Amino acid sequence: MPLLFGTAGVPLSSMDRSSEGGVRRIRELKLGALELEFVQGVRMGEEKAKKVGSVAIEEGIALSCHAPYYINLNSREPEKITASRERIIHTSRISQILGVRSVIFHPAFNHEDTSEVVLGRVVRELSIIRETLDKEGYEVILRPETTGKGTQFGDLTETIRIAQEVPGVLPCIDFSHLHARTNGRLNSYDEFCGILDETAEALGDRWVKNVHFHISGIEYGLKGEKRHLVLKESDLRFDELMKACHSFGVEGLAICESPNLEEDAQLLQQIYRDLG
Repeated sequence: MPLLFGTAGVPLSSMDRSSEGGVRRIRELKLGALELEFVQGVRMGEEKAKKVGSVAIEEGIALSCHAPYYINLNSREPEKITASRERIIHTSRISQILGVRSVIFHPAFNHEDTSEVVLGRVVRELSIIRETLDKEGYEVILRPETTGKGTQFGDLTETIRIAQEVPGVLPCIDFSHLHARTNGRLNSYDEFCGILDETAEALGDRWVKNVHFHISGIEYGLKGEKRHLVLKESDLRFDELMKACHSFGVEGLAICESPNLEEDAQLLQQIYRDLG
């Protein structure tokens, strides 16, 4: 599978705002992927998921899913950890029916804990989730996302460590988040290659042949991410990012989260394809 480009949610230009309509619009736009956003909760039943999955197969569109935002595997409250587990499991169950390969989520907040302490808790909880899914025959890949603020657990090294510790887990690398959480660093061809090289070195072909990226313009400050921006209105060197991805020959999905969604997804795809 080559690197396929798509949008985080139904394209803005889709007249039909349903998930099926979004899939069809992605095909009309000559893009290749759609990330279904369950960020406010999984509001899709099994029959609907079967229908959307069928349309995706018909149109040749690759799907992924973003689990609800209300996940914190390092919560101080046990009931919130249990609820976080259930949200990931519920998303995974619907995702398998959809034909989705990857479930993306923000893993945890640091609170006052060290990285090692949070890592241990996240690994423990994801191991429980993975065991539950494996017993039920669910094969979706769980993808903790690199996060945009220092208060959130999930820099590149932490995210890679989770994937090394728990089978069936791979990173979702959000380049814009990494750029924001380092207050403007990680924004050149060499630095993007460094990100890809570090991840490939740690995880090998199982990641190189099945990446999942988030890309957008981003506004940031000393504390990291503030909001997403249109690519051309930001300082992200997205052309150099595409060159790095092309150089490494990665395969998988590149999902655009810019406010203009499909326009920037098409821009990234065109830059990537022009590289030959």
